[in-house]
Amino acid sequence: MFKRLKTYFSSHPGILGVVIFLLAAALLEIITAAQYYYTKDLFESALEKHAETEMVFKAILTKSTLSTTEKTIYNHIWDMKRNINEPDSMFNVALWMMKSEADIIGGGIAFTPNRFPEKGRLYEPWAYEKDDSVYVGQMAGQKGHDYTKRDFYRGTVESDTCYWSDPYLDSISSGQYVTTCGLPIHDSKGEIVGVMGVDLSLKWLGDTLNARHIYPSSFVFLLTEDGKLIAEPPAEQGHTEDVRRAIKLINDSATVKHESESRRCNVIEFTSATGKEGDIFYANLRGKPHWQVVIVCFDNEVYSELKQMRFNVWIMMLLGLGLLAFIVHLFMRNARQLTDTNRAKARIDSELRIAQNIQQELLPIAHNNEISRNDIDVKGLLQAAREVGGDLFDHFVRDEKLFFCIGDVSGKGVPSALLMAVVHSLFRTVAARENNPRTIMRAINIYSSEGNKSCMFVTMFIGILDLPTGRLRYCNAGHDVPFIINADGCRQLTVDANLPLGVMADCDYSAQECYLQPGDTLFLYTDGVTEARALDNTLFGLERLEHVLAFCGNQSAQEVTDNVVKAVQQFAQGAEQNDDITMLTIAYTPQQESYRLDSELTLKNRVSEVTALGEFIKDVNDRLNIDSSTAHDIKLAVEEAVVNVIDYAYPDDVEGTINIHALADDDSLRFIITDSGAAFDPTEALKADTTLALEDRPIGGLGIFLVRQLMDAINYERIDGKNLLTLIKKIDNKHINNE
Repeated sequence: MFKRLKTYFSSHPGILGVVIFLLAAALLEIITAAQYYYTKDLFESALEKHAETEMVFKAILTKSTLSTTEKTIYNHIWDMKRNINEPDSMFNVALWMMKSEADIIGGGIAFTPNRFPEKGRLYEPWAYEKDDSVYVGQMAGQKGHDYTKRDFYRGTVESDTCYWSDPYLDSISSGQYVTTCGLPIHDSKGEIVGVMGVDLSLKWLGDTLNARHIYPSSFVFLLTEDGKLIAEPPAEQGHTEDVRRAIKLINDSATVKHESESRRCNVIEFTSATGKEGDIFYANLRGKPHWQVVIVCFDNEVYSELKQMRFNVWIMMLLGLGLLAFIVHLFMRNARQLTDTNRAKARIDSELRIAQNIQQELLPIAHNNEISRNDIDVKGLLQAAREVGGDLFDHFVRDEKLFFCIGDVSGKGVPSALLMAVVHSLFRTVAARENNPRTIMRAINIYSSEGNKSCMFVTMFIGILDLPTGRLRYCNAGHDVPFIINADGCRQLTVDANLPLGVMADCDYSAQECYLQPGDTLFLYTDGVTEARALDNTLFGLERLEHVLAFCGNQSAQEVTDNVVKAVQQFAQGAEQNDDITMLTIAYTPQQESYRLDSELTLKNRVSEVTALGEFIKDVNDRLNIDSSTAHDIKLAVEEAVVNVIDYAYPDDVEGTINIHALADDDSLRFIITDSGAAFDPTEALKADTTLALEDRPIGGLGIFLVRQLMDAINYERIDGKNLLTLIKKIDNKHINNE
């Protein structure tokens, strides 16, 4: 069969060319389609996590508003009870309760029937806003008003606890949709004598929830537990019909719904009134009331970057097919060129596979805060006060370096939380490509200072710990000074204060460095720790913190954090927490490695020495029994890195040496390349523009690009006048030649 096909195609080279072309086109289409759907799954997963984060934020915002409203009632109970036998004084109580918060548009007390016979059966002193004026009066009896039949009164009396009513149109006072919070009032015998209540405008609540969006056309609204609309987006945003459609789907038991990956919310596919496809994310608030937070996002915004990427891939595929068609055309003109054409095609296919691997490795991965390593032990803690928090901390490992930060936004409430979210996002974005804490701090400060009309600022500490060497580079922006803990006790790190972020856009920041020794622990915190108050209003203070840390020298990061938390709690003795408490503990715990391979090679800075390097790498791969494909990748990466050092470390007329140290344990193989030449960080070199001709590309860019793709990690440090470049390749069973 195969012989017949070979004979047929040999006599009909044109048909063979067409078959080859069609097969190549189909292969490229399959590859691009698989890549597209795989990437789309990643986008969907990221959207769910983003939506869940946004719902948490909206839930915090809503609960903060409800908590503030409930607190208003609690703050006026004493005044009401003090004058309980003077019914006329209740009008002043209602007036002050209504005026105490800008978001409250009405408030008063609905007494139980016949509580004050001289005032009639029903007595309801109430204050409310209407037409920019404040009115105080007896509401019972107006337009047949009977508060005993109202949801807020009945629900509060029946539950005998704080109760939020379903939304309703308040036609007597505000003329707008409101929800009322009721709180039962008891006499000395425990009997309910009335219900104190305040009215909250749902329009204001809807405007507040939609002040910030995940995407430009996404929107947020609130529902009761049984699916009734509480707060919707402002009318000018034009989502009224889409809100109605979304509510219908949520309340329809026949609607197909599924849980998110984390099972924290439900998801429904959605089509807007204008035909746009999207998703509905919704979940119940924790605690009472069990309202539902709903977020609607549209696919055209979620997948816009994915569609652009697919378009770009199609363009590249068409260009590749065009090149292949040209090759086939030459093949059809002269059968003799078939072998050469096939060889060229094989080389092109090989390069395409390498390019595909590089592209797959460059795809983003899900953010993961958990660090599982044996050389560091990291524990972060944030205990928010009652209000929305403004503290932040973050940490992640990149290129064998631990990037971390801790910060404290000035002020409290939602503005601080929003600024905290912005600063946290900026840290993640900038630190993903920068290795200098000073550069990261300056970039965050420039953005934080733009349009800062509220004059808010952020104190922040940014550090970068090189895990192989213990070198710690850091930059402080007015934040509390961290401690270094070890078996000898504890001491404060030497830091330059610098101005906080957001004060001046052109502010310069200084960076410092030191070395952590094995067993050292770095403890960072916000002023919520030292300014924690006891019942007598005294502060926990820096001395108490230092005393606690002095006895934590041999403890893990978790134990250090727990000890400080316990000390603060015992000091506070139940006093209300008035600020966020945030800690970040980093224990530097490098282990004494046991290597199954330890080999070195020293070369002169000459390209001719690369031959000896190749033999050295081959010997390392053979001794570890690494498979040929992985061995090829390792050889290519190390050679590219060494050639890069030869090109940049020493001037043309200066002779120097380059040391290559190969170390292997059960999990990984690493090459440590050391030279005494000029300082040069190859990890910061720009990626090569592969669309340029070879003669037009800058030297070094393509080599570093390949090294990053072929190795699992790359790390650079300048120590004692020497460049240290470390290449790491993870070795497991799939990389071992089992033949």
